[in-house]
Amino acid sequence: MNPQLPGPAQEEERFDLRAYLLGSWTVARTLLDRSTGTRGTFTGVVRFTATEHDGGLRFREDGTVSWASVPGGPAGTPFTGPASREYLLRPTGAPDTMDMNFADGRPFHRMGFGPQNSSDQHWCDPDTYRVSYTRTGPDEFRYEWDVTGPAKDQLLTSVLRRMPEPAA
Repeated sequence: MNPQLPGPAQEEERFDLRAYLLGSWTVARTLLDRSTGTRGTFTGVVRFTATEHDGGLRFREDGTVSWASVPGGPAGTPFTGPASREYLLRPTGAPDTMDMNFADGRPFHRMGFGPQNSSDQHWCDPDTYRVSYTRTGPDEFRYEWDVTGPAKDQLLTSVLRRMPEPAA
């Protein structure tokens, strides 16, 4: 007997985003303020931990941000310092997507890697934030925020790589 291998559509249906994300990841982000040409970086760690009783995840990012010149500040004033943020990811009813909310529960956007759900957007008056997710392998994914509007013109590109589990 020669069993049929699942095709890409069947693999996407079975993909479990929550299981994929669970754990610790390094993050390297490039920051570009297109209005001024200012560049920066963020490096750190993202931890996806299970929330109790709802099948969700807590997203916690900690690291260091560096800007060659502080956006909106005096020209030529570099900045390096700690940065962190938190989100809550909630199940959507489909295992290959999760709804990302701000830490206070307000909706942010939908996260997924499939062809029909890898992009979303968020309106943050007066600017539009467009995100695109790409799973590049079993232990790496990337996402890009394209922020446009009268207040911001930025491109933020993040690459996350799974950290090895500590030895027992």
